[in-house]
Amino acid sequence: MGLFDKFKNIFNKKEQVDVEKYDEGLEKTRNYFKDKISLLNGKYKKVTDEYFDELEEILIMADIGVNTVMDFIDRLKKRVKKENIESSEELKEIIIDEMFIIYVNNQIVVNKINYSNDGPTVILFVGVNGVGKTTTIGKIAHLMSTNGKKVMMIAGDTFRAGAIEQIKEWADTTDSKVVYKENSDPASVIYDGLNIAKNENYDVVLIDTAGRLQNKDNLMNELAKINRVVKKIIPNAPNETLLVIDATTGQNGISQAKSFKSITDITGIVLTKLDGTAKGGIVLAIKESVDIPVKYVGLGEKKEDLKVFDIEKYIYGLFKDM
Repeated sequence: MGLFDKFKNIFNKKEQVDVEKYDEGLEKTRNYFKDKISLLNGKYKKVTDEYFDELEEILIMADIGVNTVMDFIDRLKKRVKKENIESSEELKEIIIDEMFIIYVNNQIVVNKINYSNDGPTVILFVGVNGVGKTTTIGKIAHLMSTNGKKVMMIAGDTFRAGAIEQIKEWADTTDSKVVYKENSDPASVIYDGLNIAKNENYDVVLIDTAGRLQNKDNLMNELAKINRVVKKIIPNAPNETLLVIDATTGQNGISQAKSFKSITDITGIVLTKLDGTAKGGIVLAIKESVDIPVKYVGLGEKKEDLKVFDIEKYIYGLFKDM
């Protein structure tokens, strides 16, 4: 039994809803892979150097990333030689196996939130404007409150027009508390919010931040100041710093990941709008480029459509029709 069939058999009934959401959310990328690889296998019945050249191009166009693809193709060639594979049809399952292996890379992939055992769990959200950061915070608040957590949101993006109104709407929708002050220093709003969270025994605090990257020095100074304030109130926090990236921006998203990693300690990626692109291979490229795990993926517009990332469901969603 191949790895793909194992995935298919391990999803229990409770997970089927998530599996279906991955199916829907990855439809554009899956159709791209299915169409391109079917054409390739129709053109080449046997595995040749020309086959690998065209497969390489297909994978790069799916935004898997040049370095990741080169490594991937090298691994495929070694397996083809070692296992005496000649048929391109036979190679399909090997492609799926190696996609999984290249993401995991002999590591324990941690996609769960690092919850605090003592006091509120503080999660800081960073990312450029327009990636869906505030919406992501609202969806995560929904996910956590549905799981019984007492959730607070802090509007640390105090200057963007509409940011506070947007986060207030999400607080109402998710039955969460929101702390905000218009046109104030973000650090002072966060200071007030964390004190309230401690005194009122909140389980989770989700902190929005301004989405600027044009001036790295200013952003680095602001994030350093926020981190100092957080640690002053809750010494072991923030427990997570999640970078929000819009999957439809492709390789630009990877550039953002590299830039933010250079100025602050990113513990996980939230990849939004994965359902809106045929280049869902960006999940693999991000992991290879910055070695930061994807913790959540956006697979639709509804508040229920943000899902904890699962590599097995992702691979299944990409290749189930092949």
